[in-house]
Amino acid sequence: MTNTETVETIDWHTGGEPFRIVPDSPAAVTGEGLTVAERRIVAMDSDEAQWVRALLCNEPRGHADMYGCFLVPPDDTEAHLGVLFWHKDGFSTACGHGTIALGAWAVASGRVPAPADGVTDVVVDVPSGRVTASVRTKAGVIEDVTFTNVPSYVCARDVPISTSRGTVTVDIAFGGAVYAVLPVSAIGLRVRPEDIASLIAVGREIRHGLSAADATEHPSDARLSGLYGTIFTEEVRPPVILAEGGRRLHHRNLTVFADGEVDRSPCGSGTSARVALLADAGELHPGDELRHESVVGSIFSARIAGRTTAHGIQAVVPAVTGTAHAIGTCRFTVDWRDALVPGFVLR
Repeated sequence: MTNTETVETIDWHTGGEPFRIVPDSPAAVTGEGLTVAERRIVAMDSDEAQWVRALLCNEPRGHADMYGCFLVPPDDTEAHLGVLFWHKDGFSTACGHGTIALGAWAVASGRVPAPADGVTDVVVDVPSGRVTASVRTKAGVIEDVTFTNVPSYVCARDVPISTSRGTVTVDIAFGGAVYAVLPVSAIGLRVRPEDIASLIAVGREIRHGLSAADATEHPSDARLSGLYGTIFTEEVRPPVILAEGGRRLHHRNLTVFADGEVDRSPCGSGTSARVALLADAGELHPGDELRHESVVGSIFSARIAGRTTAHGIQAVVPAVTGTAHAIGTCRFTVDWRDALVPGFVLR
């Protein structure tokens, strides 16, 4: 009889944001006959799934900003993978940086065969729908991954919200999850490491203040409702004309999601929401590029892959390109005599 067991993970990062992959997911979320959206609800109600999530997010095995996923069966045979995204506060509906990492991992591990030179589509079912990670390889090395998201659209404009730094107005958009977006200058701050604590505080205020707002309700699926995060933006430099035509916009952002977590990457689903807002405002057109920079200097390049409608709303299909890299593999030990299992979070 042993007092220990192990949980194995494969760790990647996309633009500095961690992504912890659990191949051997809890039995509660891997049974037959469910869609990935339904599996998310099961995971939220499952003591087993919540315990493993907490174990891998919480200290001492994780930290307050840890992110990861459970691999689950896809909705049907047209997709390569199904995935449930998680963080310290629960299970999210979408994750762009995670989809980029999953595409890279699927090709690098051989789970999805890829040529030495070319582009391989890895199709992934996520709770918000079906997305594609197009993995570009050159001489057998992964160069980058382009994540084509679900249709993204504007939910509301100029929504007032009271904060400790005064009343501000935010725009709300859906990019697989619902985000509130505002210029960081509206609260007298910058997108820089020394302002992170203050940005977290205001991001929490905005999320809590808008948690029951009509503008954060999904038009057809209540499981996708609710404000997931707040995006603080600033322009790095004025738009420039590209050699092939179109313009490049260069913006910097910091996304505070869930309960005060900070995305180290430019945020894939958040970038998709930004594409929807900029397209709606006439600032981003097909052929243009949004160069989206994170607080740590990592870059996503985003564009409009197509226009469509979603739930009767004018929408765009965003394509977001970034890079992901393997960090290592982990075998975490659980000692059942340890009174601190499954861990703790101090922030």
